[in-house]
Amino acid sequence: MSVIDHHYLDMALALACQGLFSSMPNPRVGCVIVNDGRVVGRGWHQRAGEAHAEVHALREAGEAARGATAYVTLEPCGRHGRTPPCADALVAAGVRRVVSASADASQCGGGERLRQAGIVVEVLPCPEARALNRGFFSRIERQRPWVRVLRPDALAIGTLGDGAMLSHCDEQAPLAHWRGRASALLTTCEWVKACDTSLLAPVSAQRATPVAPMRVVVDQRLECPASAEVLDGRAPTLVLHDGRAMADGRFARVRCRMLDEFGASRVLQVLHELDCNEVQVEAEPAWCEALARQGLVDEWLVRV
Repeated sequence: MSVIDHHYLDMALALACQGLFSSMPNPRVGCVIVNDGRVVGRGWHQRAGEAHAEVHALREAGEAARGATAYVTLEPCGRHGRTPPCADALVAAGVRRVVSASADASQCGGGERLRQAGIVVEVLPCPEARALNRGFFSRIERQRPWVRVLRPDALAIGTLGDGAMLSHCDEQAPLAHWRGRASALLTTCEWVKACDTSLLAPVSAQRATPVAPMRVVVDQRLECPASAEVLDGRAPTLVLHDGRAMADGRFARVRCRMLDEFGASRVLQVLHELDCNEVQVEAEPAWCEALARQGLVDEWLVRV
């Protein structure tokens, strides 16, 4: 691998970042196609169900893709899902070489399909590419979402000793940024009563229309007040309860789901089943600490 390879992978990574708020539940992926030292195609995955990064780049490259090198932040997919396999598109375009910044954790066989077609396939591991999709990798490899917790002021991280990473909520990355990149925003009835959070994630100035994170409320006895903003229907909302009460008119704009058992692990299992990559928790100190005690916090978000 050369300095040039790193350079073009950095370009692909910058493209992938444009899907930060819109590609869920798919990974954020960017692609750059280079032929004879010239960039001939660029693309990034904007939204699930639409063309992947490689397809956008190949469309821009046209015939110039033949004999070219494709730089992509994630190994091209080899499975037919909502769209055809990207590996097939690269083969059909006559690409000579594919360099990926991270292997495909879903093991869908894209790299093998490329090799069978005579394409040189190389992986140049890039920590930034994996970090961009930490939620996707968590869901595929650990069968649970990546859990980020907005630390309540009353909770001291140092006393928990769970080894989770630390991120900052500041002017560079405000709360709207962190909410916007999540697949789900998780709270509790107690926290809704305390601060009436709307859990909305307005994200502006993005080329792709953001995907609204799902709001999830743990409300075992369906006690959220009728005036709660989180029940206003302005974003997809799921209320988890245990069946001791029946949903009434307060919950007309949201979806309710009864669970046979409660607990943080069960809630995360439900969100995994719903293809959630990153889950941001905004709840009372006791609930956040319970998550940490069970080793379920991957990242603390601290206001500065």
